[in-house]
Amino acid sequence: MKFWPKKKTDPNATGGEGQKKPGRFRRRKWVWIGVGIPVVLVALILIIMAINYRFPSFFEVKAEEGPIGLTSARTLIRLTEKMTEHWLPNDKFYPTVFLDNTPNFQLGLLESVRYTTRVFRDKVTRLRTTDKIDQDMEQAFIFFSNDPFKWILPSAESKFKSGIESLKKYEARLIKGESNFYPRADNLNELLDQYISILGGVNTRLSHAPRSKDPVISEETAGDEFTKGEKYVPTRVPRRKIDDNFYYARGVAYGIRHMMIAMKYDFKNIFEIKNAEELLDRIIQILDQSQFEPLVVLNGSRGSIFANHSLQLMSLLEDSRQKLRSLQDMIRQ
Repeated sequence: MKFWPKKKTDPNATGGEGQKKPGRFRRRKWVWIGVGIPVVLVALILIIMAINYRFPSFFEVKAEEGPIGLTSARTLIRLTEKMTEHWLPNDKFYPTVFLDNTPNFQLGLLESVRYTTRVFRDKVTRLRTTDKIDQDMEQAFIFFSNDPFKWILPSAESKFKSGIESLKKYEARLIKGESNFYPRADNLNELLDQYISILGGVNTRLSHAPRSKDPVISEETAGDEFTKGEKYVPTRVPRRKIDDNFYYARGVAYGIRHMMIAMKYDFKNIFEIKNAEELLDRIIQILDQSQFEPLVVLNGSRGSIFANHSLQLMSLLEDSRQKLRSLQDMIRQ
């Protein structure tokens, strides 16, 4: 019996067994590449979104040594700097364009800055309405009034940063005695009136969040609440906008909270004379509580086991709004 030696397969030969292994390896390599690239991209997108998903923390507002009004001026500057650290509402690129909570918070903070700057320009920096408007405060208000969604030519953040520079010029002139800050009761009342107005607006938006188990008000059932000739127009916020309104309201409350602390020092004499320090501290405490962040903004009905974060935030802001009215009454007396 003869035993013939086994033939060695040439790996370079075509059609042999040795040719099959490199083919399998190549297929596996392309499978790993095809799976790995999407995984890496998804991980990169999540990392970028996590980095950009952040909210400013509370910063310390303390009485500044210097002329009256310096605390409010520096607090307003700090707020605007926090606001423009990474401006997102005008972002056109992926994946940050998918973020909506942080941009809406920034828009709410911008709204409180605009209201404050306007009162500073029209009232606080002038002794009488016939006095000349402070040019730096005027420029700051103009810059902050720019379109927050403008991307380029010019970008929104570039205009806002110019507004910060105008506030810093006002601060420098205030230290030198070249600009004014009048801590009068009527100026304080005007600031409070504007904050009451903006809180009323955000509360209305929060209250219009749809809830599945709430009764639908028809024009007939709502007719008694309207005078003749008025028409009832039902207002419902789309469900995808519920969290937008929630974070917008948080941004408004964040800005008002810091300015109220600054006013505590710059309008100190008025609060002491009216014995309003305790009420002011309570307002600040409620605004502190409004800065809660649920894992998911839920919109459960009043009898549901699920929370309704819109109504929770609205109750806090409405409480602070009513207390601001009481503070106004104390100052007017």
